[in-house]
Amino acid sequence: MALPTQYGAYIETSFLWDVQQLQSIDVTSPEFKELLVRLYQNLSKMALVLNIKDTGHYQTLETVNGQLYFSNPAYNSSTAITPTLRQVYRKVINYTTALPNAGTATIPHGITCTASTTFTRIYAVANDTTGLNYIPIPYASTVLINNISLTVNATNVVIVTGSNRTNFTKTYIILEYLQD
Repeated sequence: MALPTQYGAYIETSFLWDVQQLQSIDVTSPEFKELLVRLYQNLSKMALVLNIKDTGHYQTLETVNGQLYFSNPAYNSSTAITPTLRQVYRKVINYTTALPNAGTATIPHGITCTASTTFTRIYAVANDTTGLNYIPIPYASTVLINNISLTVNATNVVIVTGSNRTNFTKTYIILEYLQD
């Protein structure tokens, strides 16, 4: 369980260094060696923190996004594979064809899916660049015919519309998944 003081990985924003001391330090002194150790520790801390942050890059190529999932439950201390945290991959599909008029759009995603592929997030946003309307996908409406579903299979992303959505001509589909 997370403690109330654990909010994520952060680095200090103000390391205090005495500039005059840095300029006058003897490079053969123990103080200089201590300074180098502190600098190395600070750089190491920054690298560790940056490497576990969820990236804000949304690429059309498969990228590691910085999220980590628990280790695969099939692996333990008695298996040949050591249990480790699993990297999450992200891929964005830039779909520039109009959404269908009460129909189905099948869009190849290009991900090599196997029995060990697990999707962690599947979402999209559709843009009507003429009428300036924007909707999330999946889209849930109290009017059943206006719903839009979003699913993924081994080769495609499938978007099903219940009504005319042809004004939505730019859709960004975001897929996040594990490959272990």
